[in-house]
Amino acid sequence: MAPRIQLEKAAWRWVDSVRPEDITQEHIDLAYRIAVSACKRGTCRRNCKGNPNCLVGIGEHLWLGEIDENTFHNIDDPNSERRDKNTFVGLTNLGATCYVNTFLQVWFHNLELRRMLYMCQNSRAEGHNIESDYEPRTICEHLQYLFALLQNSNRRYIDPSGLVKALGLDTGQQQDAQEFSKLFLSLLEDTLSKQKDPSLQNVIQQQFCGQFSYVTVCNQCSRSSALPSRFYELELNIQGHKNLTECITEFLKEEKLDGDNRYYCESCQSKQSATRRIKLHSLPPTLNLQLMRFVFDRQSGHKKKLNTFISFPEVLDMSPFLEAKDEKCTYELSAVLIHRGVSAYSGHYIAHVRDARTNDWYKFNDEEIEKMEGKKLQLGTEEDLAETVKSQTRKPKSSKGYHCSRNAYMLVYKLQMEEADQTQINVEVPAFLQRLVDQDNKKFEEWCSEMADMRKQSVDKGKAKHVEVKELYELLPAQDGEPYEFVPVEWLKEWLDDSTAIKAIDNSSFLCSHGKLHPDRVGDAKRISHTAAEILYGRYGGGPRIDRSFLCGDCVTQRCHVLRLKNQLNEDYREVTNLAKAQLKSGDPGFWVGKASLRQWRQLALEQLEEEEEETKHTNCKTNGEKTSSTSSKDSVKENDGDTDEMKSFNEDILCCHGGLSIQETERRLVSAEVWSKLKVYFPKAPEFTQQQDSCQQCMRLEREGKENEALNRMMASEQKSSLLNLFQEKNRPTLQKWPQDTDILYIVPLFFVDEWRKFIRRPAKSNPVSSVGNSILLCPHGGFMFTYDSMLQGDAQHIALLWPAEWEVVCRLFLVDQTISICRICDPTQDNGNVQYHTQPELCRECREGFIFQQQRDLREYAQATVYVRKVIDNKRMIKEAPPEFSMSGSEAEDEKEEPKVEGEKDPDFNQSQDGAKRQKLSEGCSAVALPSGPPPTATATATVSMAKSSIRRSMRHRKLRGEKALIVSANQTLKELKIQIMHAFSVAPFDQNLSIDGRCLTDDSATLGSLGVFPESIICLKADEPIADYAAMDDAYQVCLPEEGFKGTGLLGH
Repeated sequence: MAPRIQLEKAAWRWVDSVRPEDITQEHIDLAYRIAVSACKRGTCRRNCKGNPNCLVGIGEHLWLGEIDENTFHNIDDPNSERRDKNTFVGLTNLGATCYVNTFLQVWFHNLELRRMLYMCQNSRAEGHNIESDYEPRTICEHLQYLFALLQNSNRRYIDPSGLVKALGLDTGQQQDAQEFSKLFLSLLEDTLSKQKDPSLQNVIQQQFCGQFSYVTVCNQCSRSSALPSRFYELELNIQGHKNLTECITEFLKEEKLDGDNRYYCESCQSKQSATRRIKLHSLPPTLNLQLMRFVFDRQSGHKKKLNTFISFPEVLDMSPFLEAKDEKCTYELSAVLIHRGVSAYSGHYIAHVRDARTNDWYKFNDEEIEKMEGKKLQLGTEEDLAETVKSQTRKPKSSKGYHCSRNAYMLVYKLQMEEADQTQINVEVPAFLQRLVDQDNKKFEEWCSEMADMRKQSVDKGKAKHVEVKELYELLPAQDGEPYEFVPVEWLKEWLDDSTAIKAIDNSSFLCSHGKLHPDRVGDAKRISHTAAEILYGRYGGGPRIDRSFLCGDCVTQRCHVLRLKNQLNEDYREVTNLAKAQLKSGDPGFWVGKASLRQWRQLALEQLEEEEEETKHTNCKTNGEKTSSTSSKDSVKENDGDTDEMKSFNEDILCCHGGLSIQETERRLVSAEVWSKLKVYFPKAPEFTQQQDSCQQCMRLEREGKENEALNRMMASEQKSSLLNLFQEKNRPTLQKWPQDTDILYIVPLFFVDEWRKFIRRPAKSNPVSSVGNSILLCPHGGFMFTYDSMLQGDAQHIALLWPAEWEVVCRLFLVDQTISICRICDPTQDNGNVQYHTQPELCRECREGFIFQQQRDLREYAQATVYVRKVIDNKRMIKEAPPEFSMSGSEAEDEKEEPKVEGEKDPDFNQSQDGAKRQKLSEGCSAVALPSGPPPTATATATVSMAKSSIRRSMRHRKLRGEKALIVSANQTLKELKIQIMHAFSVAPFDQNLSIDGRCLTDDSATLGSLGVFPESIICLKADEPIADYAAMDDAYQVCLPEEGFKGTGLLGH
């Protein structure tokens, strides 16, 4: 089908040959595209919006072919949540609880521990009514119930939130897995010790506890002392080692005690050099070996992960490490706990566990459980995920019976038994727990049945809809000569889209101002048969129903009129252009036309015609609420160019504010009566001015008065300039830093007054004369002066200007003075040291001055979203590396930045502060008693005053960003540590490598806020970085520890 634009042109092509009064029903049908051919399926990729008869591509393809039943619902198969045969049950990750899930799976596969837990007394579970939900309370109860579900549940995975909640763990924060293991076993040991059955009181010790002793031998007397101790896991250092044997050997190696670390020998009764080592006496049935991957980094002050490859065997002979060498002690690898990731503060935990019954290896990854092939442990996938760009270390080759990992952080070995007892391998769930598991399985089966029913209902509903659509879609096309109606195409799409609720048919937005179908909305509607419309309205309701009688002849007539004028416009434009070029003959009548109006008259006429067309559209009509393309483009141009005034009506550019002919003769020209007659056809309401008509008399009088006032202003400016020449030229100005010797009094006026006066002197014709001094802005509400002598030597100098007594007399004569303000120097003749005091009149109002300073300081310490600048220095020199610009700048400013000369003193890392101030002060040299400080920014009043500095010098208050400097957005209430994190991202320097200073002061308190440290808006902070670190994981660690690490503080693991 032809594109939409071609269809629209074809619908109105007849207007060139038909006058509005000659329109017939045939023309109306053409305008509404009634006779346009309907599209056939397969010819359109998407629906033809301009063709009301196109019913292809509205979603019918989903229903007309063969349909898969799964498309009728969005419910997953409940059997996908069912546990597969001969597999284990997974655990849901509640957010960041993968470290909990791994240990629960390892402990569940410890058959002796599971058997003993099942034997614990649980009167609540034994007497529980299965009609209600079972809620465990103690840790033993939670673990019993969880293990029973892991063993006999029908679910693919279960939710451990009951146990996690009982422990008080934060599900959103990942914790240290090794610390969790120690604390949980300690808590479980404490809980089991309270059991009445003696065989249960020492379960944890029997399974995990071994014996070793610290043996110290004095080098002087050879006395040996032993300190026996128990252990539940051996913590092995892996740094600098390649295999497990090396790690165990280092754990047991002899340590020398000398120097400050000497040992106090009871035999010698003094401190002596000695040796100390650990001796292993007995090992538990379950040997936990903690590989110390997460260590404390003294340089950074935080934990980091050691991504070192460690090789370990499937069968571990511990006999050589025991004191009793003849004792056979062989262990088999039972579990490997993995931490994916390079950082100690993030990553993911999984567990590889061997099934004690079948010796098959399984990977437990929260809800997902994968059986390893060939009863072999496979760690390759986990290692690949840990590789990073910065740590592409090749994995060492492992010999048969050995495995190698850079992510294993705990190895679990089980003591090898000569003959496995079948009763030890098979652990049965007690009857009281099995009842609870059966109850949960029953709920699960009910849920599966409910989901299956919902799926079936959705499928049945979809099949019924399928039959309805197939039958009704065949009835939709309207046949020639048969009754028809219009319905919204969007409603038809929703009807065919089964995922949305079907609403009543709403045609109200299609109506024009005459209450009929608007021609412009026919593209958003579809013409369907009367039979199909009866069925749709009968089932879904709605309205108003739009049939053949709703084709609007008035709208078609109006559109015909507008289109004919538009077509005529191009011909008239060419004719007017040619006629306007000809000179007006003498004696012929002429008419005044604005030059701008003459240039734009075709565009103005076109917009006026479009406005007339818009008036026929209903307010609810989409095209009425939106602007036409031409209007929108014009508005966008107007928004982009705010200085260009929009021409609204013809000849308004020669209309003065009084409604008469403008006095600006250069803005208008004469045209012939023939040209004017053609223009009047399009602009009948345009103001008409003949050649004989005079310009507006009021405007002429105002122009004469303006010229007279301009002459007076020039005379006034000349007189004031000659009277106050030094003040205007900023020469011979008095200063408070060096008080003039020939006077004891100086007068004070606002700097704003001086700036405005100079502006008037420079451009008297363009500026208004200054009439009054306005000294009251320097006074408080009580009439007291707001500045001290010392403050006027500092930052407050930017508010005032100083005058000589002779200048003050001239100012009093030329201007209105509301309040005289002066400062006097008083010398004490009785003092030989030349003691001098300064007093102002009016005197200082101390109360208001203190309030002013307090408010100023509070504003500096309570800012939000302000900019500070960080400059990086290397070896006390500014960085020479070019930094990318943080903000855009104009071409001239960029050139200034490029050509800025270097200044001596750049070797000082804090030089940027004083240098910046020096630059600003240099800009203000010669300005009466004004110096812009480099310290904290001025108040709002000061900022306004500075912005009105003398206009002869172009001053940019924008901070000039130097090379190696970056701008950061900060707030006063954020801490220094948070600022360091921002600097880390900007400069790739870790917080612990940052040395920050401002105005020579070092910023060291990480917990202090920027406001309290004196970091104000526009401050410049010097950054000196220590040696950069190559460990990018440590950078990530630094980012993760913005908040203090609290571990398991406040949880149930520490409650006992």
